[in-house]
Amino acid sequence: MGDDSEWMKLPIDQKCEHKLWKARLNGYEEALKLFQKIDDEKSPEWSKYLGLIKKFVTDSNAVAQLKGLEAALAYVENAHVAGKTTGEVASGVVNKVFNQPKARAKELGLDICLMYIEIEKGEAVQEELLKGLDNKNPKIIVACIETLRKALSEFGSKIISLKPIIKVLPKLFESREKAVRDEAKLLAVEIYRWIRDALRPPLQNINSVQLKELEEEWVKVSSAAPKQTRFLRSQQELKAKFEQQQAVGGDADGGDDDEEEAVPQVDAYELLEAVEILSKLPKDFYEKIEAKKWQERKEALEAVELLVKNPKLESGDYADLVKVLKKVVGKDTNVMLVALAAKCLAGLAAGLRKKFGQYAGHVVPTILEKFKEKKPQVVQALQEAIDAIFLTTTLQNISEDVLAVMDNKNPTIKQQTSLFIARSFRHCTPSTLPKSLLKPFCAALLKHINDSAPEVRDAGFEALGTALKVAGEKAVNPFLADVDKLKLDRIKECAEKVELVYGKKTGGAAEKKEGKPVTGKTPALSGTSGDKETKDAATKPGSLKKAPTAKPGGPPKKGKPAAAAGMGGAGAKGKKGPETKEIFESELSIEVCEEKAAAVLPASCIQQLDSGNWKERLACMEEFQKAVELMERSEMPCQALVRMLAKKPGWKETNFQVMQMKLHIVALIAQKGNFSKTSAQVVLDGLVDKVGDVKCGSNAKEAMTAIAEACQLPWTAEQVVAMAFSQKNPKNQSETLNWLSNAIKEFGFSGLNVKAFISNVKTALAATNPAVRTSAITLLGVMYLYVGPPLRMFFEDEKPALLSQIDAEFEKMQGQTAPAPTRGISRNSVGGGDDGEEEEQEDVGNDVVDLLPRTDISDKITEELVSKIGDKNWKIRKEGLDEVTSIINDAKFIQPNIGELPAALKGRLNDSNKILVQQTLSILQQLATAMGPNIKQHVKNLGIPVITVLGDSKNNVRAAALATVNAWAEQTGMKEWLEGEDLSAELKKENPFLRQGLLGWLAEKLPTLRSVPSDVLLCVPHLYSCLEDRNGDVRKKAQDALPFFMMHLGFEKMAKATGKLKPTSKDQVLAMLEKAKANMPAKPAPPAKMSSRVVGGAAPAKFQPASALAEDTGSNTMESKPDPKKAKAGGPPSKAKGVQGKKVLSKPNLKEDDDKSGPIFIIVPNGKEQRMKDEKGLKVLKWNFTTPRDEYIEQLKTQMSSCVAKWLQDEMFHADFQHHNKALAVMIEHLESEKDGVISCLDLILKWLTLRFFDTNTSVLMKALEYLKLLFNLLSQEEYHLTENEASSFIPYLILKVGEPKDVIRKDVRAILNRMCLIYPASKMFTFIMEGTKSKNSKQRAECLEELGCLVESYGMNVCQPTPGKALKEMATHIGDRDNTVRNAALNTIVTVYNVHGDQVFKLIGNLSEKDMSMLEERIKRSAKRPSAAPVRQAEEKPQRTQNISANASMLRKGPAEDMSSKLKIMYRTYRIQNRNMGSHSESTHTVPREFQLDLDEIENDNGTVRCEMPALVQHKLDDIFEPVLIPEPKIRAVSPHFDDMHSSIASTINFVISQVASGDINTSIKALAQIDEVLRQECKVEVMSGHIDQFLIATFMQLRLIYNTHMADEKLDKDEIVKLYSCIIGSMITLFQIESLAREASTGVLKDLMHGLITLLLDSRVEDLEEGVQVIRSVNLLVLKVLEKSDQTNILSALLVLLQDSLLATASSPKFSELVMKCLWRMVRLLPETINTINLDRILLDIHIFLKVFPKEKLKQCKSEFPIRTLKTLLHTLCKLKGPKILDHLTMIDNKNESELESYLCRVIKHSMDQTGSKADKDTEKGASRIEEKASKAKVNDILAEIFKKIGSKENTKEGLAELYEYKKKYSDADIEPFLKNSSQFFQSYVEKGLRLIETEREGKGSIAGSTGISPQMEGTCVPASTPTVSSSIGNTNGEEVGPSVYLERLKILRQRCGLDNAKQEDRPPLTSLLSKPAVPTVASSTDMLHSKLSQLRESREQYQHLDLDSNQTHSSGIGTTLASPSSAAANIDDLKKRLERIKSSRK
Repeated sequence: MGDDSEWMKLPIDQKCEHKLWKARLNGYEEALKLFQKIDDEKSPEWSKYLGLIKKFVTDSNAVAQLKGLEAALAYVENAHVAGKTTGEVASGVVNKVFNQPKARAKELGLDICLMYIEIEKGEAVQEELLKGLDNKNPKIIVACIETLRKALSEFGSKIISLKPIIKVLPKLFESREKAVRDEAKLLAVEIYRWIRDALRPPLQNINSVQLKELEEEWVKVSSAAPKQTRFLRSQQELKAKFEQQQAVGGDADGGDDDEEEAVPQVDAYELLEAVEILSKLPKDFYEKIEAKKWQERKEALEAVELLVKNPKLESGDYADLVKVLKKVVGKDTNVMLVALAAKCLAGLAAGLRKKFGQYAGHVVPTILEKFKEKKPQVVQALQEAIDAIFLTTTLQNISEDVLAVMDNKNPTIKQQTSLFIARSFRHCTPSTLPKSLLKPFCAALLKHINDSAPEVRDAGFEALGTALKVAGEKAVNPFLADVDKLKLDRIKECAEKVELVYGKKTGGAAEKKEGKPVTGKTPALSGTSGDKETKDAATKPGSLKKAPTAKPGGPPKKGKPAAAAGMGGAGAKGKKGPETKEIFESELSIEVCEEKAAAVLPASCIQQLDSGNWKERLACMEEFQKAVELMERSEMPCQALVRMLAKKPGWKETNFQVMQMKLHIVALIAQKGNFSKTSAQVVLDGLVDKVGDVKCGSNAKEAMTAIAEACQLPWTAEQVVAMAFSQKNPKNQSETLNWLSNAIKEFGFSGLNVKAFISNVKTALAATNPAVRTSAITLLGVMYLYVGPPLRMFFEDEKPALLSQIDAEFEKMQGQTAPAPTRGISRNSVGGGDDGEEEEQEDVGNDVVDLLPRTDISDKITEELVSKIGDKNWKIRKEGLDEVTSIINDAKFIQPNIGELPAALKGRLNDSNKILVQQTLSILQQLATAMGPNIKQHVKNLGIPVITVLGDSKNNVRAAALATVNAWAEQTGMKEWLEGEDLSAELKKENPFLRQGLLGWLAEKLPTLRSVPSDVLLCVPHLYSCLEDRNGDVRKKAQDALPFFMMHLGFEKMAKATGKLKPTSKDQVLAMLEKAKANMPAKPAPPAKMSSRVVGGAAPAKFQPASALAEDTGSNTMESKPDPKKAKAGGPPSKAKGVQGKKVLSKPNLKEDDDKSGPIFIIVPNGKEQRMKDEKGLKVLKWNFTTPRDEYIEQLKTQMSSCVAKWLQDEMFHADFQHHNKALAVMIEHLESEKDGVISCLDLILKWLTLRFFDTNTSVLMKALEYLKLLFNLLSQEEYHLTENEASSFIPYLILKVGEPKDVIRKDVRAILNRMCLIYPASKMFTFIMEGTKSKNSKQRAECLEELGCLVESYGMNVCQPTPGKALKEMATHIGDRDNTVRNAALNTIVTVYNVHGDQVFKLIGNLSEKDMSMLEERIKRSAKRPSAAPVRQAEEKPQRTQNISANASMLRKGPAEDMSSKLKIMYRTYRIQNRNMGSHSESTHTVPREFQLDLDEIENDNGTVRCEMPALVQHKLDDIFEPVLIPEPKIRAVSPHFDDMHSSIASTINFVISQVASGDINTSIKALAQIDEVLRQECKVEVMSGHIDQFLIATFMQLRLIYNTHMADEKLDKDEIVKLYSCIIGSMITLFQIESLAREASTGVLKDLMHGLITLLLDSRVEDLEEGVQVIRSVNLLVLKVLEKSDQTNILSALLVLLQDSLLATASSPKFSELVMKCLWRMVRLLPETINTINLDRILLDIHIFLKVFPKEKLKQCKSEFPIRTLKTLLHTLCKLKGPKILDHLTMIDNKNESELESYLCRVIKHSMDQTGSKADKDTEKGASRIEEKASKAKVNDILAEIFKKIGSKENTKEGLAELYEYKKKYSDADIEPFLKNSSQFFQSYVEKGLRLIETEREGKGSIAGSTGISPQMEGTCVPASTPTVSSSIGNTNGEEVGPSVYLERLKILRQRCGLDNAKQEDRPPLTSLLSKPAVPTVASSTDMLHSKLSQLRESREQYQHLDLDSNQTHSSGIGTTLASPSSAAANIDDLKKRLERIKSSRK
């Protein structure tokens, strides 16, 4: 291709690869343009260039390379697939760009690297840059360092991982190149900015000069926390916030928030390299340390001390070193060496951290005992050592050792131990200091505070004080019950002084929380159990006093019968009091019983009870049964009935039929009534007696089961078994045992007293009757299911023959799981759940094991034995091991304290003699069984070494090791094994046997676990190396284990961990991960055994008693529950179990007996706001993950601890899903009753629910969704609005579930998404759902697309974010999806949009591929629908979108800051959906009266096809509006969850209509106004508007603003439309302001805005130019008057003052505006005499004070006009005149009166008026009335009148004259003005009359509704209400009532006369005077008339002006309100109107 033209024709991508550089250059340029043009980041175009981008960057020609770099940058920025090129391009940039001489090339290279980081490829880029640091070319090194620095500075240390950079820093400082060193220095400074002093240790070894330079630079670094300034694509929200802050100019407190988070983020320890020190110990160390000379020992210790100074130590086997150091500490006589050894131990603990934990147990007792030393330096060294050691382990692990030392006789040891405990507690949190630990510690410390030595007492007080602060009073108080007050006060005093390690922040919150003393009830206190918050409770005496009073008689935990605690305990102990009352009732005498029974049973029945004839007795029983069946639970006197049954012949009944019935009736009573234990005792004896009966046995068993259900199985079983064995009848005994076996299966094992049964079973086994023995063995078999192997231990001393039978029975049961309980579930209030924290052990098994006596064998483990086991001769070693075996065998069950044995046995695990290794393993197996779960504490020091044995070369040894590990794991659970680095260290060893064995074991154990510690992640790198092991078996095992690791860690974490592998390995491993992902098992449900223990699996109603408690402590709690079924299931009988059962329970349950009364959500003031701040300030993790990591769960747990009841939190975070179900059941139950609590914790609840979305268990998911539905219903009823924080941490996870394979779940999620739109803006939902369409799950993509379609259909195109165009383009990409359902969904969605929006859709979508476009067009053709019909279809087709919405979102709770317009939008949205669903079948649709049903679809889809027509509103019948709206009484409310739906539907409709008033569409707005006017005009319905006035006014002045700013400027708009809208607005407002009660509801702020709007409208010159503009302005005048007169006078005066102040301040506002405001104020001043008593003067004076503060006199005088100062003076004068000196009492609201001249001015005025009482010196006050008075006194009446009439006649003073005439007439009502009128013309007379009437209307404030016309010609120019009283365009007659049309005719006549037209055509009218004297009948004009009159006026304008047709003119003149007067004219007018309306209708059709 020689010449250019050849390559010019090639496509771009080929040009880019051309061998000619020019061709490439041209290709790059075109590619750059192309890349910038492609909008869609997922366009297929990008993929073409995937392989080329590296060549762009590495082009050999420098010129082309520059362009190539630009194109590459554009590619990385815009292409979705760019991430795939990261490695090769970044490597190209490093090697081929950074070495270029051109600065531009480097700059572009750097930008490309940063852009890769922005698109989430930071790790890969960082890896390449770090490789670049090894390059030989210094230029490249410098550029790499600079890039790293830039990246760190912009993205921050969270995104750029610092550890690898810090590793290479020292090397960079050693570089020979100065440029490299300088750049390294800059990088070090940048790193220092982010992590501060954590950088010092890694750099301590660099050249001292450089270090000094660095220190100098570091000092200059600003102390403000650095902030990320550039954000990843996934961090766009953060970016927006950051930009917003920048705009505001930085956010001060934002900075503070970040600071705390950014600094401690990096732990210096993490950045350090671990140092291996074991090999560096001196060769002769172990000899020297044993040397006789202390100097040699000292040398040895000093060598160690030097080594342990390294801050981080490599993990290894430090057992020997620790052992010798311990020996020195314990035995050495030289105290200096003791201190030195202690220092060494402290150093080891600090350097090894958690890895030292396994040695802690050996060292702690020794150190504590050594505290007997008095020397301060020794004590200090020991303290440091033990504190360092404590941090490596947990209090739980060393508690036994510490407690053992507490009883030491030496006071110094006691003191130091207590002090150590106090220090340790400070590191604890409530969760790490549970009651189980507190109890023993508190008991021991209580002895210390009673010690004789004062220092011991002090230390004890400090420790107890710390415990109180950490765990809170609720946890600690029970243990302090017996402490006297002085000591208690001392403990509290200590608690106040304690500084906690973790507690700094919580303290503050606690202060607030506890600040309010708890009122009477304890729930508030108990609810916070164990919160951090309660730490501060100690400081609040209020809350302290409460705690003890709540628990009378000491805590009833101690297993006293609850009855003793009495009802007093009820409040404090959820399970006691009330239940006691249910279960035991007092015994009734037989007489009382007969009486009670007679009340409910037929008389014949009672008589025949003891009849001699069995048939009569049988008949009696039948009646008895019928009566019981029909009885209500609450009415059934159970005890009376059973006593009647027991009456003679009672249980001695001889006829079996009668007996069967009798037993059946007992069962019935137990099931149906509130059956107490007292009643049970009446019948049980008889039942046990009949159990063995052939005919009646089964009935007796049925009755016993019913009683067990009512009174709890544990109690019933104990009674029954005791009774059976006190009889001699073997049949009864064997049948009782059989019944019990069955009952256990049905009820579960929870709470049964194993010990009591075992003794009875032993009696049965010794019975002579074989049937009894067989039954006993069967019972043992059933017990074995629940208790497991430990059960056999109780029977080991039985005869061999029996034992073999028992073993055979156990054998049968082996492998079976206990059935889930079917009875007693809902009732059970005893909780296996109480013990939820006790690991994942089976409680019952534990209980049994706990019953066994354990032997302490520590004294048998002598030094001699230990040395034997470690002897050099294997035979002696064997002897030692044999001894151990026999010791354990003899003891059977041992205590966990086994002295030095673990270390000795550990040494034998790597014995050279394999036989001894096997023997050791079998000892360890024995040990596990003998010690039981307590073996946990030896896992680290004995268990892990057993795992090492799995690597033994001998097969049989490996098998034994595996058996041992399994035996241990069975006792300990897996948690202990998986925590820490031990397992990963084992897996790291490259021993194929070890790897196979360990991986095989993990593959077997991991799938059974429900959760694992996060440390498991440490094993993953070694697992990956196993996947590539040379040994095939290892590879196979590793592959098998892979899915199980993934099941717990999640694919993302596993994939991330491959980042550190070599590229070749990485690809292989990733492929395996993908494969494993497909085989990944679900996390297991808990084993059935466990569920049976947990009181019947999911036991949803388990907590019912707690809720019942709250309502009534009487004997029948259930009455208040409306649901009989519920009552039956969870009723009081169930309570029986709680109390007696409690006594029998094994100990662990007593400890955990948690209080379940009280609220489950505790309201923490500002809790939610604080949490949001923390999240914003990055103090806590942002809730954003692909799978929830442990730190998120922990964080949520911590946040919840302060606001969720402790017991509920335990359920919520339990490992077992059944507990989650329980928690959800409780939350559902408390939803209604704890609305506020739910709302205050909403963010946490939603976050917890997102965790549930990641569970694999469907039942939890279904339950969670059920809860969410109820929750969102509640929130929408409460008018709550989700915050951004709540939405963003919940919605994305909910959307994940839309893609669930199960239909039911998808359906629920869609329903929830719909409900969400009621409490969160749909437009924001849109963004989240749009994000959901990017999922890999095709189901999710399809569902999200459908949901988007529904949103567009419901809310129109505005919902599309960020713009409709972008959204549609995004949707359209899915038309080409590979999945059919997604394609269909995308097509349907776009068709939906097309139906709503028409052809514009194609424009918005932009270019589609031909195939996609043809599919779309085809689909649109098929749907062939007219756009306007869309919404109707939706209602029919999508029943799942319906909901029952009864909320109105008018004024959103807690959102004062939200501006009103957004509220209106929300209202609009809500009602949009509501109306949509009205038609479809929702759960219980409440119909709204038809009048309020707005045809929204029509309004919304009106695409301008119809001419703007007025709504036909004539057919409205509003009479039935109030029928359905009976506001329910509170009583009903409490019960019904949908309380006033009916009411809210009307309120909500009004809200909706009001929201439409502010609509941008003129028609919509007019319709809405008309509807409101309709309501306002009907007296009976007016009050519906109450409460909505502000809202309505806001909507109207928003509409006025819209007209002013938008519509008036819109050239296309027909101006008639605007006039029409104006007249509607003004008309309905005038109507509103006629109604005084409503007008007074308007608040100051709203009135201010309203007046602003109206005055702006008066001054709008554009309005005057409109055809009807003058009319509009007149109407506004009238409206302003109405507003001034009718609103609340304080509010309006205040509003005007503020408005005046604003208008004077605003430079832009016209002087005319201020003038009109002042005229309004004058008008108000004139009204003051009448209104002064209704005004809140304090508020007005405050406003004037503020005004004068802003405008002091001097400033006012500088104003261009003198009006402001005169206005103010006039107002103050008037006030002083009316109030006199009292005015000075009204200055109460002013804080500092000196700030303005108000007070001094008032004093002056008062003084002045006092001086001049007689004279009228005040010229500024109004003239009218006073002038008339003066003249009256001076001259004759006639002169006065003459002068007045003269004024009226003159043009200038006409108004003043009329006003004076009015005043005069008012004063001298008998004055005759007739003579003055006679001489004048007819016109003048009527003008005067009319003028007077207007003034009267105005003054009296009872004017009629105004027309937009009818103002006398002289006044056309005026538009100022206050100064022109006559402007008011309404005419009022003398009575102030409304006037009929005849008055308007009169007016018309005058106008016609004036125009020279003839009046003769009109029929005769009554003269004016008669009209005036006759009160007209006021009729309310409807807005329909008003609108139609307007319409007709516009329609008929032509003929009107041609013919001046009287009728139409009349309508015209009456403007808005057509009112009718005399019947004759009324009829004519009505007919006329009817005709006209018909005409209009027909024309519309």
